[in-house]
Amino acid sequence: MFYQGQFGSRFNSQSSGWTKGESQRRKSSPGQRGFTLIEIMVVVAIIAILGAAVVPLIMDRPEQARRVKAEQDIASIASALELYRLDNFNYPSTDQGLEALVEKPTGDPEPANWNASGYLQKLPKDPWGRDYIYMSPGEAGAFDIISLARDGQEGGTDYDADLTN
Repeated sequence: MFYQGQFGSRFNSQSSGWTKGESQRRKSSPGQRGFTLIEIMVVVAIIAILGAAVVPLIMDRPEQARRVKAEQDIASIASALELYRLDNFNYPSTDQGLEALVEKPTGDPEPANWNASGYLQKLPKDPWGRDYIYMSPGEAGAFDIISLARDGQEGGTDYDADLTN
């Protein structure tokens, strides 16, 4: 007894498999073959050439990535400071510092409604491993948050330029 499936294959249900004509058609034809070693080597060489062209472009980006990270940290800290001000009616003083966002500060001005869970889980360090500088009141606004960037000194140009809110 033969079974004709939806794709037209003939399966012999009484024997153990495909009919003789079907099994012969399933074998690969002599024109089919795999990749040769030379073809694989050519593809690997092309990938290596492309990689050699792209890697220098990527390697120039770490300092740019650090600056973007610092800008994001500063924006996050500034948002936490705004929440602090909404709850407590003022920003933490320079002496209280950014630690007031993690632990309830002491001193003046005393926080009236400090959030028991804090405003940040922990204070981030800038991408160069240093603490962010906080001043309230700031020179440019109600507060300043500053990263001294790559060189760790005030001022600078390019990747050494300070980052601030």
